[in-house]
Formats: sequence, structure tokens, C-alpha cells
Amino acid sequence: MSSVSVVTLAKGRPAHLANVLRGLERQTRKPAEFIVAVMQDDLYDLPEASFPVRQFRVPGEALPLAAARNRGVALATGDAVVFLDVDCIPAPDLVADYAAGLATLDGLLMGEVLHLPEHATAGDWAYADLARVAEKHSDRRGPPAAGLEICHDYRCFWSLNFAIRRATFLATGGFDERYTGYGGEDTDFGKLLDRRGLPIAWMKGGLAYHQYHPHHMPPVHHLDSVVRNAELFEAKWGYRTMGHWLHAFRVMGLIDDTPDRPIRILRRPDAADLALTGQQGHQPYTNSASVIRALEAKEIETRETETREIESRRAAARQGEAREPAPVPA
Repeated sequence: MSSVSVVTLAKGRPAHLANVLRGLERQTRKPAEFIVAVMQDDLYDLPEASFPVRQFRVPGEALPLAAARNRGVALATGDAVVFLDVDCIPAPDLVADYAAGLATLDGLLMGEVLHLPEHATAGDWAYADLARVAEKHSDRRGPPAAGLEICHDYRCFWSLNFAIRRATFLATGGFDERYTGYGGEDTDFGKLLDRRGLPIAWMKGGLAYHQYHPHHMPPVHHLDSVVRNAELFEAKWGYRTMGHWLHAFRVMGLIDDTPDRPIRILRRPDAADLALTGQQGHQPYTNSASVIRALEAKEIETRETETREIESRRAAARQGEAREPAPVPA
């Protein structure tokens, strides 16, 4: 690829965005430009860079992630487009790695992601410091030992760090802009690529460091948009996506997701739900799998307790019956 544009979607988190720009300045191969899709009223106050930095506003009360990505590609001038979430610091070879990978494969490439604990980027951070404390996400598979590896399940697509040729992206029609808020739009795009026969691949390299920020997983703080987008996906493709989150919401008693019926929100997340799912300062990431295991274990324990109570009541009733005096013959 002769030129690479980098696109970031941003709402709040100015310190995170500044670190993304700092990482791009330290690239072994500089991007052709840095495009920031701003999902808030005010543009960011960013330092000067050695490449063009372009900001544009994307209107919408809910997070317009799909529309922001599409607009970013429309404005990009590079032959390839790298998408980084606002909390992802690119390692020094990220742009060069993606350029080399896209020269080999016309498809969507997913680079590596490592997660940082709180305060890892405080002050004038260095890459060696980030590498020392970064951790792989236990719910995600690692990269191949070298080169590229095709993923044959479109659901593996994770949108926080990926790249694609600009012409290829435009030919797909881009992300479905009916998805708003958090969740589902990237799985929908992966499904679209799968239908088009365009490969999705993991790659060795293209590393980004995910910066710490308080979060919930499963994302109970985005309950409404997850439900809405799961139903949109079902209407479009015939089945629901984000099944592991919906399962967690169901076990928590937040929703009724009976098949072939609209999903019903039964109650709002409370303080206990937020405490259960919230990321703590010592955790580099939140973990849906461990929360779901804890919820399922609690559900089993509750059922066993209820069963014991029922058996206890039945036993007490039988003992009471045995103590009743025999009826006197007439």
C-alpha cells in the first residue's frame, strides 16, 4: 500500500486521543493523515503533528459508530485505512505492518491488542514500559506465530484495531448506519464481508496497546443499544448476535429474550449489577466469561437452595402426617 490513513472515533477521553497521536508520531512509517471522527460538540485541542490531522463532527445523540467509520473512509485519501479506537495506542510498526499485510491480502486484517492497567500511560510513557505491564485478553485468541491466518468465522471480527484497503471498504457499502449506540455494528460488517467472500484475517503485528478506562463487561451500561441492535441484526440476518451478552443479561434478570419474540427489558441495571460487571483499577480489562461463570454458578446455587428448601418442607409435612393420631373407628 503506497499510503495509509488512520481513522479514530472519539467522544470524550482527550488524554487517550493525545496518546494515539503520540503513538502515530513514533511510527517507523508515518501515516498519510490522521482523521478523527468527533462524536461530540467540541473539536479536540491537539498538538501539531508531522502529518495532516483532520477532525470532523458526526452528529447523533447515541454513539453513531457505523456512520462515523463510513464518513472517515469517505474523507480518507490513503490507499489503505487503519481503524483504531480512541483508547488504542499504536506500537511503532503498526502502520508499516498493516501496509505490508494489505499488500499481500485484499481483505480485513486484525492486528494484535494488549491491555494496559490503570496509570500505565501516566506522564511521558515509553513503549518499553507499556510492553512490561501489558496483558493479553483471556477471552480473545492470540495472533498467529507469523504472517496472516484466515479466520473462517466472521464473528471473530473485533473493530478496535483493524485495517482494510479503502477501495475494498467502499465496494462493500461500509457499515450499516442503522446501528447506533454500542454493540453489533462490527459483527454485522463481518457478516457482510463473509457474504461477499472477502477474507478476515488475524495478523502477527499491527500491535496496539489498549488504554485503561472504567468499563463494564458484559456491557450493562449499554443495555438498551445492545438489545436494539441485536433485534436489528435478527431482522436483517434471521438470528440474533451478541448472544453471550444477552445470555448474561438474562441470567441477571435484566431481559426476557425468548426466541421468536421481541426482547423485553425487565428492569434497569442496579448498583449490584454495576459492581459485578465493572472493571477494577488493578484489571487491565473486563472479562465477560468470568462474570458469566459467576452468574451461572450463582444461578445453580440458587436452584439447589430452592430444591433443598422444597425437600425440607416436604419432609416436614411427611413427619407431621406421621404424628397425626389414627382415626377412631365409628
